[in-house]
Amino acid sequence: LLHDIGHGPFSHTFVKIFDTNHVQITIDIILSEETEVNQILRKVSSTFPQEVASVIQKTHPNPQVVQLISSQIDADRMDYLLRDAYFTGVNYGTFDLTRILRVIRPYKGGIAFTYSGMHAVEDYIVSRYQMYMQVYFHPVSRGMEVVLNHLLKRAAACYNSESNPLRHSATFLKPFFEGTWTLEDYLRLDDGVLNTYFSHWLLEEDAILSDLSDRFINRRPFKSVPFNRTNDGAQIERMKQIVEEVGFDPEYYTAINNSFDLPYDFYRPDSIKPRTQIELVERNGNMVELSQVSSIVDAISGKVRGDERLYFPREMVSGEMQNGLFMDDYAEFQNIAAQLDVFSNQMK
Repeated sequence: LLHDIGHGPFSHTFVKIFDTNHVQITIDIILSEETEVNQILRKVSSTFPQEVASVIQKTHPNPQVVQLISSQIDADRMDYLLRDAYFTGVNYGTFDLTRILRVIRPYKGGIAFTYSGMHAVEDYIVSRYQMYMQVYFHPVSRGMEVVLNHLLKRAAACYNSESNPLRHSATFLKPFFEGTWTLEDYLRLDDGVLNTYFSHWLLEEDAILSDLSDRFINRRPFKSVPFNRTNDGAQIERMKQIVEEVGFDPEYYTAINNSFDLPYDFYRPDSIKPRTQIELVERNGNMVELSQVSSIVDAISGKVRGDERLYFPREMVSGEMQNGLFMDDYAEFQNIAAQLDVFSNQMK
């Protein structure tokens, strides 16, 4: 329940703009004697907040507790997969949670699963892979993230400009624009606070800030095309140039978005961030790593999945606001997209 309380409004997008660290903030919330969370934890014992923090920091001496909270099959992942599948209305993220809970077994190095529960674990791995490919990495949701990212970036630029049009209208965000925020400032923010600011910014004189606010509030995400950086670099640069030629500032109206995930991997001690592999317990008590006995998991193990996309205003391809003065530019833009073989069936 506590391991993600340090996430700010709109989660990872906020982190990117204001360079916050949600893990450290989670620990600060747990350890600060000024927070209600800390006060409740101290009712258990004076050392309990530090013990909880050590689980999140992965320094707790009990590996079973740590892996239940942070591993390739942990409580967090199982929770958000089922929750997100339910609220998005898709069937990809479903798996047999009850069965998985029944086959968990503790061992000296952490947690394992009985061999008979292998198929339930396989189902979880495949469900997670499908949710990332079909939901989390969906071009439309990423298009909204790009708009939000540029919106907050523009707001920060406006605040730090000489005229500072936001000096009287962004009270709660002021410490973040100035880089002086405290934990108390952080806890004042949530999605609702930012949405209120976005609504106010619809009326700002800054055309870019107002337009990006409108795109976010009224759910008009940027469009995109996938590309290969090695082969398509020249075309992508030309597309960005055309966006500028028709009147959009490329700093706020184009973006390269990379979304990649490693569905599962076994333990690689030489990697930068070695993963805790999923272990199965055979009937004779021997331990075996999941991908060694599951052909399904082996097929996706160690293979990074995802794509890289160029995002741009929907007007570039939708026909909106395309006047005669720039018709040749729009036509060239759409022709390049067609050459990337994505215009008709992969553009999202």
